[in-house]
Amino acid sequence: MAIRAVLFDMDGTLLDTAPDFIAICQAMRADRGLPPINDKHIRDEISGGAKAMVAVTFSMDPESPGFEELRQEFLERYLVGCAVHSKLFDGMAELLADIEKANLIWGVVTNKPVRFAEPIMQRLGLAERSALLICPDHVKNSKPDPEPLTLACSMLDLDPSTVLFIGDDLRDIESGRAAGTKTCAVTYGYIHPDDHPRHWGADVVVDHPLELRKVLDNALCSC
Repeated sequence: MAIRAVLFDMDGTLLDTAPDFIAICQAMRADRGLPPINDKHIRDEISGGAKAMVAVTFSMDPESPGFEELRQEFLERYLVGCAVHSKLFDGMAELLADIEKANLIWGVVTNKPVRFAEPIMQRLGLAERSALLICPDHVKNSKPDPEPLTLACSMLDLDPSTVLFIGDDLRDIESGRAAGTKTCAVTYGYIHPDDHPRHWGADVVVDHPLELRKVLDNALCSC
């Protein structure tokens, strides 16, 4: 059955949001008179969320005194600066144009709360183009639970087997597989050094956004 819709994870798949996370973490260190750390250390922890990024930024255990205050400060700063440097990954603009030209539907299914995800989509001019944006606010259970993707397929009135879900984390692939969608893992995203995307069980794995165009061509021709 040919693909009729393409759904993307947001951070590390559709969008390169790392520069904003890194800028905030480094600014928090600078405000405390601390030298910057290697950007890569922060980037490697993005998939773990605010807690993981704050932990590596300050070399702190999440149970340490003062940690929760730092995490809350991080979130407050991110609410203001969530779309300053974030952008589509190279090649993604062309891919979205191709998807729209082929009269396919595309949307976003993310574990990023809606208070951050919506402003980013709006400021990058993607909100009007995306068919839907599913965030944890819209479901009881986030990825890796299948609920977000099941909801997306229901809203689009599509059989999950006609939907391709693309993500850069094991929980994306687990969610897609459990919901019955086709799955694609990307290695260009925010992959922790200990992770191995080719072991996640995705239907296909790609190393660059431009490779997704070939995946879509094959999917459109499948039956």
